[in-house]
Amino acid sequence: MGGRASIAVAGAGLIGKRHIEAIDAVPETRLAAIVDPAEPARELAGQLDVPWYPDLQALFPAARPDGVILATPNRLHVDNALDCIAAGIPALVEKPLAADLCGARQLAETSETSGVPLLVGHHRRHNPLIAAAKAKLQEGLLGTIVTVHGMFWLFKPDDYFDVEWRRQSGAGPVLVNLIHDIDLLRHLVGEVVSVQAQKAGHVRGFPVEESCAILLRFDNGALGTVNVTDTAVAPWSWELTAGENPAYPATGQSCYFIGGTQGSMELPNLKVWTNPDKRSWWEPISATRFPRSGGDPLVRQIRHFAAVIRGHEPPLVPAREGLRSMQVIDAIQKSAQSGDSVMLTHDDPAA
Repeated sequence: MGGRASIAVAGAGLIGKRHIEAIDAVPETRLAAIVDPAEPARELAGQLDVPWYPDLQALFPAARPDGVILATPNRLHVDNALDCIAAGIPALVEKPLAADLCGARQLAETSETSGVPLLVGHHRRHNPLIAAAKAKLQEGLLGTIVTVHGMFWLFKPDDYFDVEWRRQSGAGPVLVNLIHDIDLLRHLVGEVVSVQAQKAGHVRGFPVEESCAILLRFDNGALGTVNVTDTAVAPWSWELTAGENPAYPATGQSCYFIGGTQGSMELPNLKVWTNPDKRSWWEPISATRFPRSGGDPLVRQIRHFAAVIRGHEPPLVPAREGLRSMQVIDAIQKSAQSGDSVMLTHDDPAA
């Protein structure tokens, strides 16, 4: 494939516009079209001097982009992605992969059997600090991983809930926010095999959780705790610590902690704590902060998508990975509802 990869963006909302900006920032890609029935999307296409189409059914007969980004509502992801696969066009689907596990499984299986790449927009995996942390863990810097802790603590203002769906069951921080954190913990530590969770929602009184405390067991034997709330004024969430999105004030804190037999790591500070000599709570302990390269994860994700389109790289987050992160979230929601532990069994694509 010569020249720049042409990428159409379906869905010109907030995240769709960020994808459009990212495409413009990557020299090896160009915006092929905007696909969205809304009039503001048509006006945006005119401003950017690119074709506009109301839906994929109108796009594919008229043009054939090299790839499509699906930033459409969750309920449309399955139909949209299946349309792309049927056309033989790779797609990057915003998280979550689908509105339910059945749809996510269908997309993973269809992508695998067809050979048409389907990526999931867990863009945090493209952050250079995550690549650096993953490399350190694979080197065995921390020894055997025994424990993990993750935090998502922040305060969503009252006007956030002026939109009705945000007050309804299923729109709380477990599905809307935690899926990113679960995806990163799976990427760094391993598969989750069981969860137990409790939830609360007594402050605002809406029929949706505000807080959730979760116990995780990983397949490598490590235990983890994750604490989630959108009703506490606090600096400990990926949004406020990683500095990925300038819309959020950077706090310089950490929100993930990974502990091993040789040391422990903070993220996103990429700080590793070790005993210089004998391992003991009586001995001095010191921290090393490792350097990392910069770069907007959304821009890096677009660059990677172009490489996948050209066949130069395999997907970093294929549909199967999006499905597995959704399975953990589903188990958390079921456990929080019942109070019981929930065991996970992950689909084997080779089965």
